[in-house]
Amino acid sequence: MRSARHIAILMSLLAAFVTVLPTAATYAQDSAEIPPLPRPRPDRDAATTPAATPAEPTAATDAIAALTDVPQPVTLTARITQDGSTIPEGVVWRIFDDEPDATGEMALIAKADAGTAALELAPGSYVVHAAYGRAQVSEPLSVVPGPNTHDVVLDAGALRLNSAVTGDIPISPALLHFDIYTAGPEADRALVADSLPPNEIVTLNAGTYHIVSRFGPINAVVRADLRVEAGQLTDATLYHHAAEVSFKLVSEEGGEAIADVEWTVKTGDGATIFAERGAFPSTVLSEGEYLVLAKLGDQVYNREIQVQPGSPREIEVLTTVY
Repeated sequence: MRSARHIAILMSLLAAFVTVLPTAATYAQDSAEIPPLPRPRPDRDAATTPAATPAEPTAATDAIAALTDVPQPVTLTARITQDGSTIPEGVVWRIFDDEPDATGEMALIAKADAGTAALELAPGSYVVHAAYGRAQVSEPLSVVPGPNTHDVVLDAGALRLNSAVTGDIPISPALLHFDIYTAGPEADRALVADSLPPNEIVTLNAGTYHIVSRFGPINAVVRADLRVEAGQLTDATLYHHAAEVSFKLVSEEGGEAIADVEWTVKTGDGATIFAERGAFPSTVLSEGEYLVLAKLGDQVYNREIQVQPGSPREIEVLTTVY
């Protein structure tokens, strides 16, 4: 901004210029005798006018400037739903710089593991990330001089999963686990949680999820899309068309299992899906037809089987039949 002295000088220069500039009528009459006035230019011999001097800082501006570098108290709280109570514990808080660095990552500024987090942050703009179980949310966070409070709403629910064999036949928890994916086309799904045991309560953001139930390590797999509602626990049981099976090589029906046998199970199209050595191996097979091979020394014994959903069953391969 120009000083008063600057403005006075400028006004006086403009007034002087107007007094020497002829009027339009005079110029029209005497144009043949008076040459055009030259374009005004700065006087090179004149002293340079000093630049305006910035205003002196005051005590108030000094105090405000100092506060911008002093960490301020920040209290963070979280809720499952808008009308829910504050979560007392188990929330993981992360504070990030709101501007990514040269690598495209946002720097982690602070972290806390508590229902209510009490932090100190310098005034500025940040991103706050809250995680509770597998529910999470990220929001902008603005810190100003003085006490700051910020409350986040996770909009979350819970999911509890179990599976059984068709007919409500229970499955051993040791043979059962679940994977949770985001919903949508298979190519676009993102893994949310994997290898979850049955009956574990999982906290998730409200929405639809793709659930995969795996019974055993081979091909007994059931999939379903389930909806999680905010503030609610969703219980779901998925049903398998499969059975747990065990094998033994015997010389007669109901006989003792022969040891040191190499076992192979193939699908109807010839793909090997199970291979193990032992006297009494077991696995889980989905409903369908299979070929069981038992190799003892140089001898190979086989049997075609049909697996039906149901309770665990024992399959004998007889050496005397072949």
